[in-house]
Amino acid sequence: MRVILIHMADTTNDQRPVLVLCGTGTTGSRVAKILDDRGVSLRIGSRSGTPPFDWQDQSTWAPALDNVKSVYVVYYPDLVFAGAVEAVRSFADLAVACGVRRLVLLSGRGEEQAERAERELRASGAEWTIVRSSFFSQNFSEKFFLASIRGGTFAFTATDVPEPFVDADDIAEVVVAALTDDKHIGRLYEVTGPRLLTFPDAIAAIERASGQAITYQPVSLEQFAAALDGEGVPGDYVAALSEVASVVLDGRNAYVTDGVRQALGREPRDFQEFARDTAATGVWAR
Repeated sequence: MRVILIHMADTTNDQRPVLVLCGTGTTGSRVAKILDDRGVSLRIGSRSGTPPFDWQDQSTWAPALDNVKSVYVVYYPDLVFAGAVEAVRSFADLAVACGVRRLVLLSGRGEEQAERAERELRASGAEWTIVRSSFFSQNFSEKFFLASIRGGTFAFTATDVPEPFVDADDIAEVVVAALTDDKHIGRLYEVTGPRLLTFPDAIAAIERASGQAITYQPVSLEQFAAALDGEGVPGDYVAALSEVASVVLDGRNAYVTDGVRQALGREPRDFQEFARDTAATGVWAR
């Protein structure tokens, strides 16, 4: 049985900081920047933060939560990893016991374990918002796929499966809205881009925008996993990325939603805009 100790706080003019977990990551850094630009008191939750926060070290959780009013909850490395659901449950319970009012969770579409984590967070007793996201456009420019695109050959498994790639800037704006406006309490926003593209479509858009030749190379799941292993990717990461490629990208998410419009009152950013603006930074240049 869960016993939640709630510390009641004055909700008027609450100047306590917002804790942004994974505050140096793809969405966390964007959320932190928007909040900082608005003059919102802020605390970055990372191993290099002050105080430090580490999902794998529960002794760091309470100091990071001290005197915090709300938290952007991003589980690292990903909610598909073993132990993620239990960690989110324990963190949410501790946050409420520490007097945190609001939790905003970044979740994933079509992921059974992510949905379990959502249920645990909702059961914590906090004010909650769920932002259930599709595949980030920025995965092509900031992390997983950048090296292969720069190398001129993109090898992946989900050749024919369309995905409504969502811009991380849109996610960040939805999260900030949920952290700062009571009207988003108790809402689940499933956020996508405005249209479906296959991975070859996305690579073609990047090729046009960047002027760089990129070959799309379809591979089997086994070849994909072997390539990751050959690049020195840790085994648990290989397993998680393989699960995304084989389960999440099996067609179950091949539809667009209006989550961005529901939360922000505007349409989401198109992948072509992302490709154009990102190419202008030179990140894909060789």
